[in-house]
Amino acid sequence: MAKSPVVLSFHEILLHESDVELLGGPYWLNDTVISFYFEYLEKVLFRSAKDILFVSPEVTQCIKMVEPDEISIFLEPLDINNKMLVFFALNDNDSPDKAGGSHWSLLVFSRKENCFYHLDSSSGSNHNVAWDFASHIMSYLSKGGTINFVDKECLQQNNGYDCGVHLICNTERLARHGQKHGEINSCDMSFKINPNIKRKEILAIIHELSKSG
Repeated sequence: MAKSPVVLSFHEILLHESDVELLGGPYWLNDTVISFYFEYLEKVLFRSAKDILFVSPEVTQCIKMVEPDEISIFLEPLDINNKMLVFFALNDNDSPDKAGGSHWSLLVFSRKENCFYHLDSSSGSNHNVAWDFASHIMSYLSKGGTINFVDKECLQQNNGYDCGVHLICNTERLARHGQKHGEINSCDMSFKINPNIKRKEILAIIHELSKSG
């Protein structure tokens, strides 16, 4: 099937009309939209924060599927050993052949705190996915030691399709807190998320970038 027209080319990301339409809701956000926003966080909002890393869903999925001794192929080019906070966009897709899944959650590695923090807007849905992924990359990140794992409380979604918006909002809030304080355990995640407003905000960002590009 032919892809819809390209709306925006932003660094490594190509956003098509069909991707952007998902932001109109009520739709689940796909890998491409999440990847775009992670790229936007890295290149625009947190461009001065050289010790924060946002790992796209595609790279996260590749890491999930490879053998432990192949993890470095994906993480070393990202200079992960010099990052204090690493954000992974996780979904429950267990297929190595295609993008997709049905639920997003956020896994954050905090080097200073020696801890993985998992934030799931549908509490418990992705716990096993996050635990397995953290266990998978622990040997690479810890160089033989152990890293703690904490399910951090966060606002819960009230439908079946806004998990990606919650993931984006949680990532942004934790990154701002981490940039300021150097840790994320103390970050209060009970803040209000309005998915409709955030969707419109992302659409406006895409519109502005497409005009300036």
